[in-house]
Amino acid sequence: MAQTFAPLPDRKAWLALSAVVIGFFMILVDQTIVAVASEALGEDLGATENQIIWVTSAYLLAFAVPLLFTGRLGDQIGPKKATILGLVIFTGASLWCGLSGSIGMLIVARVVQGFGAALVSPQSLAVITRVFRQEARGGAMGAWGAVAGIATMVGPIAGGLLVDSVGWRWIFFVNIPIGVIAVIAVFRLVPELPTSAHRYDYLGIFLSAVGMFCLVFGVQQGSEKEWSGTYIGLIVAGVVILAIFVWWQSRVRTEPLVPLRLFANRNFSVGNLAITTMGFVVAGTMVPLMMFLQMVMGLSAIESGLVLVPMAVVSGILAPFVGRLADRVDPRVLTLIGYCSVAGSVLWLALVMSSDTSVPDLMGPMVLLGVGNGFVWAPTSSTTMRTLDLRIAGAGSGVYNTTRQVGAVIGSAAIAAVMQTRMTHYLGQGTDPKSALAEGLSDAFILPAVVILIGGLVTLLFRTSARREAVEPAAA
Repeated sequence: MAQTFAPLPDRKAWLALSAVVIGFFMILVDQTIVAVASEALGEDLGATENQIIWVTSAYLLAFAVPLLFTGRLGDQIGPKKATILGLVIFTGASLWCGLSGSIGMLIVARVVQGFGAALVSPQSLAVITRVFRQEARGGAMGAWGAVAGIATMVGPIAGGLLVDSVGWRWIFFVNIPIGVIAVIAVFRLVPELPTSAHRYDYLGIFLSAVGMFCLVFGVQQGSEKEWSGTYIGLIVAGVVILAIFVWWQSRVRTEPLVPLRLFANRNFSVGNLAITTMGFVVAGTMVPLMMFLQMVMGLSAIESGLVLVPMAVVSGILAPFVGRLADRVDPRVLTLIGYCSVAGSVLWLALVMSSDTSVPDLMGPMVLLGVGNGFVWAPTSSTTMRTLDLRIAGAGSGVYNTTRQVGAVIGSAAIAAVMQTRMTHYLGQGTDPKSALAEGLSDAFILPAVVILIGGLVTLLFRTSARREAVEPAAA
């Protein structure tokens, strides 16, 4: 039986959160920091465009699949131990990434790095849920949302500075001192929280991993292989296996990997669907955007990163403010502003992308994207998690992080597939390669604009008067 744990005094609670978000920030930065190294990886390791995308997709896939398991592991061994273990794996894999001598070795190292990230990620929400007083959780979620939003945008900026100054390998080496600091901070500032025993659904872990791999590999490789029967078959197999996984979760009578009773909570269901669309857009657009800035506009890595500064600044200013508002204002107002702003900014980018685009043309979309980021993360997260029964908060945190990462994986693969298909179309019409890349990227950005708009409309279904909902315990 799980033990009870009284919330910490506010100062200690904030210190605990600050410790876990160091690592959380680092692993989110690594989702997008590789984006600006596209040209450098091609020159140094001879990587193709598809292989460069796999450097990101491999990390995202290895990050997403274990999250259902690692959320539960945090409940069993404690968020503190799980965070430290994940940070050690992630930091070691970062060293391996930096030392990689081939694109294949780099992709494998990124898989290990993704697994370490999967251990760290769910623990941040678990710590917020347990150490903060309920009335203080909105502000904590706001800080968490600010970290999540800013980290994904800071990646290309930091990457650009490092690639142009000391080389692409340092986008990984820089994680080593940060990882050491994060381990020390977690060890000193995060308390030993109560744990509970779990029995793991190994068949569920296997089905979810195989299904996700087949789906993502089929989508991403299919466009390069002209959608041969093999890759169509992989996509179909992935969908079928994931459907079997969901069916199996409904049949498990002990502890399913995804307790489907979580989705009886309306806000949890709505929030998971919405944040999936945000993951889709953030991960799916960053690498193609960096390719456009460098390969079409001819910007250097550092110049490409600096294009994102307005977005990061606006997001950083707004996110804490919006987090505090989330406890006082109808969150549907905040999320609708956020998701519609992201949709508008991505559509705006699609309209201005061409072979003669200039940097000033991108400033408007970047500012609007910063507004969207500032308004999305905190109200979505706090409204999604606020009414969950504490007995399943750990599982809920794992599922919520998983759906965000699943959206990121699918977004990365889907947008790459559309981009490659449209580029092939334009090249076939005799368009020069630079213009074909610009037009292909422009067409590809229509997809995330539509997806994130759907996410915003879904958040209108949030129940704003909901209280914490009790759940029936899992059958023994």
